[in-house]
Order: sequence, then structure tokens, then C-alpha cells
Amino acid sequence: MGSVSKVYFTRTITPEQVVKMFDILGKKLDGKVAVKVHSGEDGNQNFLRPEFWRPMVEHVNGTVVECNTAYDGARNNSEKHKKLIKKHGWNDFFVVDLMDEEGPDVELPIAHANHLKSDIVGKNLLNYDSMLVLSHFKGHPMGGYGGALKQLSIGCASTAGKVNIHSGGKLTKTDDQAIVWDNHAEQNAFLESMAEAASAVVDHFHGNMVFINVMKNLSVDCDCCAVAEDPCMQDVGILISTDPVAIDRACLDLIYKSDDPGKDHFLERVQTRNGEHTVDAAAEMGYGVKEYELISVD
Repeated sequence: MGSVSKVYFTRTITPEQVVKMFDILGKKLDGKVAVKVHSGEDGNQNFLRPEFWRPMVEHVNGTVVECNTAYDGARNNSEKHKKLIKKHGWNDFFVVDLMDEEGPDVELPIAHANHLKSDIVGKNLLNYDSMLVLSHFKGHPMGGYGGALKQLSIGCASTAGKVNIHSGGKLTKTDDQAIVWDNHAEQNAFLESMAEAASAVVDHFHGNMVFINVMKNLSVDCDCCAVAEDPCMQDVGILISTDPVAIDRACLDLIYKSDDPGKDHFLERVQTRNGEHTVDAAAEMGYGVKEYELISVD
């Protein structure tokens, strides 16, 4: 990877513009394409709806993929999650693959990890040749912000994988192999674990990936929150890149450069969780760079 990555940016936020940006990027996704989305927690008002993503998913003939959560809610087991996916309308347009619906999970190796022994993902991840990562960029109660790196790490991890990341690799299992979430890593260790898990997915797909971040409905809360705070900033735009580190860094920089009065509230969420440390840790691992050229598209 070069020392500067290209990130394309447009202020126009429409389903058609997402497709236009993909074509401008010019990266072909080969074989069977997994399209990672956030299906949205029950009650959440901010997640990006299937109607918004539909033209892009159809453009790459992709299969929408998701994974179960590790916290109480409507998405922490396959039966409940599938009902919510249907309720939110994803099945109206797409085949949806819950990658960890059936075990056993698979472990992806991580090069040069400090916390995780491996990244634990649903076994169906292995069925795909490339991945399109569709991220709703917003704040996050634990990570500070959510973008491409979070979609790669927490987003692609199975329930066990999510606990693995949150615990900084100190996963506890009962005698019957059930996963117990009984500890949470120190904050920086958690953020570094996210960067490590993301690296495993990037390495697995050998560069056959595209990342799209949509800066819309800019709440300080994630789409995983059933009761999320309403957006505190005006919509910013769409970014696309082949570099997950550069695209997240570019989104954060756009917030910093904004003259929107709501940006202080947004940045307080990012900074109190030390969220930018995830970007720094990922860059240090070498699967992306923080230096980028922002190319504006009308």
C-alpha cells in the first residue's frame, strides 16, 4: 500500500450517488460478493434502510451479510435477528446471510496481535470471495465512533467473536462451551482489539474489498442502540475508498473541519472514548494509512 490512499467524497447523499461513487472508484469486486450492512436494532431510528442501499447491493449482485450481537436485544440470537431483519424490510429486496447462524465459528489468523489470538467469525464468511463494507458513520457509546473499522471488527465477528474483542482476547467459556461476557478490556486494549480483528478480515479478502461510509443521521449513538439520541449534526456526505483506515480518518477530519454547531457534542463522544486510537492502532498494523487524498465528486 502506498503512503497516501485515495478517498472519494461527495456531499450528495442518494442511493444513486452511492453507485456513482463506486463506479468512479473503479474497483471490481470478483466472485461471490458479501455486502456487510448494519441491520439496525429494534427501535433504532437512525440506521440506513434497505431501500437506501438497494441500488448498490444490486449493482454488485451481492449477498447482504450480518452477524448476531453479544448484548441483550432483538439481534442476539438467530431466530430473533431473522425476525427483525424481516421487520426492517431487508428480506423485501435481498437474500440475507446471517453468517454465524450455524456453527461452528471459524478463527481467522491475526498477524502481529497484542491482544487477540484470532478473530472469531461466522463460518459463512468463508463462502465469499470479496466484500463490500457499507457503513453508517456515526458516534458509538463504547468505541467513540463507528465506521469501516468497526464494521470489519465487531460487525463481522460472531457472538463469540464480539465478546472476544470486547474482552481484549480474554474470552471465558463455561464447561458446556457457552460464551460468558464477564469482563471488559481496558478501553485502549478494546480499541486495539478492534483494530486487530479488522486486520484479520482485510487479510482474509486479500484486497478484494471496497469501503463506503455514509455520513448521515449523525447521532452520537450507534445503530445498535434501541433508544438512540437524535442526530446532532447536519448530514455531511458519502465517502468511498479501498482503505478502511483512510476512510475513517477522512470522516473524522470532516467532522473536525465542520462549522456545524453540533460537532462539539459529536466529538465529545469520540474523544471521551479515545475513539481515534482505533484508527492509529490500525495504521500501525499496516493494513491502511492515515494519509489520504480527498477527491471531491459532484
